[in-house]
Amino acid sequence: MKRRDFIAFLGAGAAAWPLAVRAQQPERLRHIGMLNALASDDPEAQARIALLEQTLQQLGWVVGRNLRIEIRHIGTDVDHVRSAAAELVALAPDVILTIGSVAVGPLQQATRTIPIVFVNAPDPVGAGFVQSMAHPGGNITGFSNFEYSMSGKWAELLKQIAPNVTRALVLRDPTSAAGIGQFAAVRSVAQSLGVELTPVNVRDTDEIERNVAAFARSGNGGIIVTSGGTGARRELIIGLAARHKLPSVYPYRYYAVDGGLVTYGPNTLDPVRRAAGYVDRILKGEKPADMPVQAPTKYELILNLKTAKTLGLSIPQSLLATADELIE
Repeated sequence: MKRRDFIAFLGAGAAAWPLAVRAQQPERLRHIGMLNALASDDPEAQARIALLEQTLQQLGWVVGRNLRIEIRHIGTDVDHVRSAAAELVALAPDVILTIGSVAVGPLQQATRTIPIVFVNAPDPVGAGFVQSMAHPGGNITGFSNFEYSMSGKWAELLKQIAPNVTRALVLRDPTSAAGIGQFAAVRSVAQSLGVELTPVNVRDTDEIERNVAAFARSGNGGIIVTSGGTGARRELIIGLAARHKLPSVYPYRYYAVDGGLVTYGPNTLDPVRRAAGYVDRILKGEKPADMPVQAPTKYELILNLKTAKTLGLSIPQSLLATADELIE
């Protein structure tokens, strides 16, 4: 090899070395914080996490390669929500995803800079989380689940399934905007149906058991379960409804899967999939302030026929015909 060719060869090889080194360097690791309203062993919580990871992977974000997800679960310990929110904020993730309405407020109080994407939070404008649905305006955006007026449908369903009901126990979290707003909507419809409502706090297990037992001693009663802080206690609530033979209406499909009589509300997993798309966009540089809050496109009616049979109820044909799913 001539001296001139040899020098050119060395120069070309040296120029290629930085490219080779860069190619071997690992991708930048991005960090997501996740706050889930349900317990870690809850099947619905596990389904949400699996769907989130699957969808993010389809978008190029792989846990352990270029992504880390730090998860905090709340479960029935609702007093833990503020400390869990503070823990995630202290980790300074690139974005925080919160599922369930109880954590949005504490997260907003903990940070006004870290991007937050919420899932399944009702009336985010009324709750003060965003300035408007089209233009959130701050560090928060996401996917709402209920317009409060829709909650009146629960009272109608209870009366359709159990026409003799004249009294209803409404389980809600009184510290949650969802619990307050949905109770007001249920009350406005229940009054026109001749159904007297009794609100019950869901933050204490013993209180729930005492109130349901006392309520069941008188006849013609039923239960309406609002969203926001109730999902983690659904096993207890569904069991009490069965024990005391109280027809009950719930907000989400997974209550019916676990034995609840009837549910009416949005799909809870689809917004998790869509939220992964928002997380992807934020990691690529978009701002929550410019990403509109999206509302559900459909509400699902789910009937558990086995539970209806146990309670001795005959489901109206009109409901059977319009139900999105019948569980037998």
